[in-house]
Amino acid sequence: MEWQQFVMNLDALEAAAVEEIFTRHGAWSVTLSDAGDNPVLEPGPGEIPLWADTRITGLFSADADLGNLVTNLLHELELGQLPPHHIERLADRTWEREWLKDFGPMSFGERLWICPGNSDVEQDDAVIIRLDPGLAFGTGTHSTTALCLEWLDGLSLHGRTLLDYGCGSGVLAIAALKLGCQAASAMDIDPQAIIATRQNAEINGVAGRLRVFGSVDDIGGVFDVVVANILAGPLVQFAESITSTLAGHGMLALSGVLCEQAASVMAAYEPWIEFDKPTFREQDGQTWSRLTGTRR
Repeated sequence: MEWQQFVMNLDALEAAAVEEIFTRHGAWSVTLSDAGDNPVLEPGPGEIPLWADTRITGLFSADADLGNLVTNLLHELELGQLPPHHIERLADRTWEREWLKDFGPMSFGERLWICPGNSDVEQDDAVIIRLDPGLAFGTGTHSTTALCLEWLDGLSLHGRTLLDYGCGSGVLAIAALKLGCQAASAMDIDPQAIIATRQNAEINGVAGRLRVFGSVDDIGGVFDVVVANILAGPLVQFAESITSTLAGHGMLALSGVLCEQAASVMAAYEPWIEFDKPTFREQDGQTWSRLTGTRR
């Protein structure tokens, strides 16, 4: 089966309104992507941000009337003309797996690997997470996630408990369980993150040891290890809330923090946390940090 792809810059149009029209015209999938060069990195809890210049792409069957789609877009959105757009003809492919051509196994630390689909690695003591990018952020490709995964790989987690605060895809909690954690909890106020985390836990065979929460109020108790890979603003704002979940002498890792933000984030946690020396990593012209420490 062949397909048509309708690609259009959103400009000032509301994404949800355009997506609704695409769906009514039979779109099999609708994707938002960056039309400029302003990447959105790991968002704060509950944030579902768009790019400053966003492109919307709808995948349609070969016989879909895209001329009628254009007419309806103009009429329903009250436009004189559409923003820049084009139509592409596409050969049949397994579209939900297309990203795999650019995403292979990735290693973190000494043992930990993230592998898409059925891919494998040749390492006898490899600890493998099966993860396909989906609804939520956090696949290991961004430095902030990679820094946290490497930190977890270097810990002795056997018999310990862990909280992933702002879990995204759940990759950090799943990694901890695969590395020997007795039990883990994952919290995110984004419903998509909750869905993705539960699905990924099932795929990796750790769902029975992972509790997933949609609210900070539901967490309860304290943990031996807490990791929060969000952004500097929420990390500062929720410093007391995050540290309240950490047991005495427990270990904390904070990420999603640019190097120039590290000092202010550490200052917010100073009453409770004795920090190690920060770890920094550059990606796409920005330097990110991982801040680790121990509860006083």
